[in-house]
Amino acid sequence: MFNTRKEFGQLALVLLIGLVLAACGGTTNREQAREEQVARSPDLQQTAVQASQAVSAAPSVAVTTPSVAASAATASNGPAPSAAAAAPAGSATAAAQPFDPASVTLGLEEVARGLVGPLFVTHAADGSVFVVEKRGMIQVFPGGDWTAAPQTFLDIGARVRSSGSEQGLLGLALHPQFADNGYLYVNYIDRNGATVVSRFTRTGQTLAADPASEQVVLRQEQPAANHNGGMLAFGPDGYLYIGLGDGGGANDQFGNGQNVQTWLGKLLRIDVDGGQPYAVPADNPFAQNQAGKPEIWAYGLRNPWRFSFDRTTNDLYIGDVGQNRFEYIHFQPGGSQGGQNYGWPILEGIQCFRTANCDRTGLTQAIVDYPHEFGCSVTGGYVYRGTRYPALQGVYVFGDYCSGRMWTLTRDEAGAWQKHEVLQSDAQISSFGEDAAGELYVTDLTGGRVLRVTASR
Repeated sequence: MFNTRKEFGQLALVLLIGLVLAACGGTTNREQAREEQVARSPDLQQTAVQASQAVSAAPSVAVTTPSVAASAATASNGPAPSAAAAAPAGSATAAAQPFDPASVTLGLEEVARGLVGPLFVTHAADGSVFVVEKRGMIQVFPGGDWTAAPQTFLDIGARVRSSGSEQGLLGLALHPQFADNGYLYVNYIDRNGATVVSRFTRTGQTLAADPASEQVVLRQEQPAANHNGGMLAFGPDGYLYIGLGDGGGANDQFGNGQNVQTWLGKLLRIDVDGGQPYAVPADNPFAQNQAGKPEIWAYGLRNPWRFSFDRTTNDLYIGDVGQNRFEYIHFQPGGSQGGQNYGWPILEGIQCFRTANCDRTGLTQAIVDYPHEFGCSVTGGYVYRGTRYPALQGVYVFGDYCSGRMWTLTRDEAGAWQKHEVLQSDAQISSFGEDAAGELYVTDLTGGRVLRVTASR
């Protein structure tokens, strides 16, 4: 299934011939056989890279109650269910021209090594590239110069619990006005095992953040050490999106996936500029009623380790780590009103979970999945919007931590999603990331490397 190569090139040729003819008047897709791998990150195998951690207690930081943004919207009984199965119309996700995987060879080019447990890459508008390390540090390559030694941008290792394979400093998002306000937001597991999303502030105009500037935005107790999610990103609407797993253990044992009275197993959406520590956007699905937590944007997620927005179409892709059988990618079109129920634990991606048949009413199933024959922990990627490799333009690239495999995902001319395996790497793919120009990178957790995605014909 994963080695299939759709004949995009042949199809494009047939369509072209048809157009020519027309102009000339012619016609014309293990329950316990593998135990829940608490040793993956997320759901990763225990990393051999464990940096020494300072043992001083985290400073006490007050958490204030968020405000809810005012709205003239009429209260409702909950979000309107999203359409299931078929991908919504009107989303320009596919490449401008049909992508032919048979004509493109993907590769990984090492740009940095010697990092300690790297698990995310992001960028500032000035081109500087930031690498998040699991142990609680962020390294920066000023101006995106990979030939220079990185500088330590932030060190909060003393506050972070990283002993568990799914614990540590897990995510970073720079404020859209970072150049002016110096704000950055991080997602980490604290010494008590809880998820903390905090804001830090850069020191003046330097490339260093002040560890003493921490302002806690939200905190979520975690009933188990795994399924912490960890990703956070600013969306095209300027709001901060935060991914949280279902609380861990296995098989949604805490019953959080379909429970909209908890943040666990959800994608949250908050306005960090509208209140202290945040406001709830008035158009969030539950903002105007008591049916669910007002911060919830989408639910029914198991462990949304990495998600991303297409910088051109605003489409949202979510890599959701599966249970014992499948890994999968969810999709939300740009302009969506939110409220999607992605099905966990009724569904495991596309498939019914534990039963041969299930009620899919109101559920938005994954757009693609793959069985554990090909990996065990999906790492969501990005739609390529760089300029170095035109053949990849508009193509979503993602991978698997356990197997090192990488795939592309596009739509064909009929709008159907097409997945192609394009690379078998030796990297333990903990994350993908973008630089300011839209070029894609991979972090190799245990290898301590950052790798640039390349493409050649």
